[in-house]
Amino acid sequence: MNFIRFQDLCAQGKAKNQRVFIRADLNVPQDDSGAITEDTRIRASLPCIQMALDAGAAVMVTSHLGRPTEGEFKPEDSLAPVARRLGELLGRDVPLVSNWVDGVNVAPGQLVLLENCRLNKGEKKNNEELAKKMALLCDIFVHDAFGTAHRAEASTYGIAQYAPIASAGPLLAAEMDAISQALTAPKRPLVAIVAGSKVSTKLTILKSLANNVDQLIVGGGIANTFMLAAGLKIGKSLAEPDLLAEAKAVIDAMKQRGAEVPIPVDVVTAKEFKADAKAEIKAANAVADDDLILDIGPETAKKLAAQLKAAGTIVWNGPVGVFEFAAFENGTKVIAQAIAESSAFSIAGGGDTLAAIAKYGIEKDVGYISTGGGAFLEVLEGKTLPAFEILQKRANG
Repeated sequence: MNFIRFQDLCAQGKAKNQRVFIRADLNVPQDDSGAITEDTRIRASLPCIQMALDAGAAVMVTSHLGRPTEGEFKPEDSLAPVARRLGELLGRDVPLVSNWVDGVNVAPGQLVLLENCRLNKGEKKNNEELAKKMALLCDIFVHDAFGTAHRAEASTYGIAQYAPIASAGPLLAAEMDAISQALTAPKRPLVAIVAGSKVSTKLTILKSLANNVDQLIVGGGIANTFMLAAGLKIGKSLAEPDLLAEAKAVIDAMKQRGAEVPIPVDVVTAKEFKADAKAEIKAANAVADDDLILDIGPETAKKLAAQLKAAGTIVWNGPVGVFEFAAFENGTKVIAQAIAESSAFSIAGGGDTLAAIAKYGIEKDVGYISTGGGAFLEVLEGKTLPAFEILQKRANG
């Protein structure tokens, strides 16, 4: 992907004395009193902010927080707690500026946080007048919020259209590079793991990947639907029988290209969905009518691990079983360890996937961990994200 990197602008001295507007993702969880309970996103935004300050720029940062009503300020929608935390992490005072659309006073070497951008009327619908006003505030726009890359809003897309220079910050650039490496020009074989409770929520992803990947590993409730499509019984397991035709179409599309959707050869079942339920390993063709399939079996896990270790590129979205329960975590654990041991370039995303990566301590062994849930899924669906599209357009003049 061709785009302007903010890092390069700083290295070339082009950010010195310039007004830099950074769209970050500082949408952090808070408790009922407004205290921040987890600050990963704030920490992740620091390199870009520090880069701009070190380059001698006048720095403005904004983000959304929660789902405020445009034009209606409520104290719980304020970025004030974020400004305090940002100040603590940077070791400097970070003033919070309200009503900033018509002008901001900030000098080179200074940093200000602009109040919740979703309070501005017209933000969500990418109002042209609002976008142009935002663009007038800066000499360089920096998009560094991958979690919003799938939305065309005034502070993510409109401003990038009209700012003198539109660039990608280090977080967004890393996502763009990783996605390009995994899906645009992947090293083969390309293996995708798509798991979750429902085929319906991932159907477009499955169809898109069926045209591109060499192996499509399905897990969770999705695998149950594919097992049904392959003529196997799944007892009372979670599945979507009305989507069997779609599942068969995905299997056929893969077959026509000499690729495959590996169907489990064994599974781990229980009679009820409980952490202390008795787990039984069964052949995939021996599932009883009152069984719940809660994980792939050890033989299936071993077979899939071998495929992952031989892969050139791995895309991972979703655990393959109920990994939160110790008796049903083996499949996800084996797959996580195989990805960690594989020499393939791996990219992983999605909340449950990140939880599995953390649980098995393989963060350092995954090529790239994507931070944007919805944006990552839209990339897997084969969509061009608005942020990628506008930044490429601006880079190409």
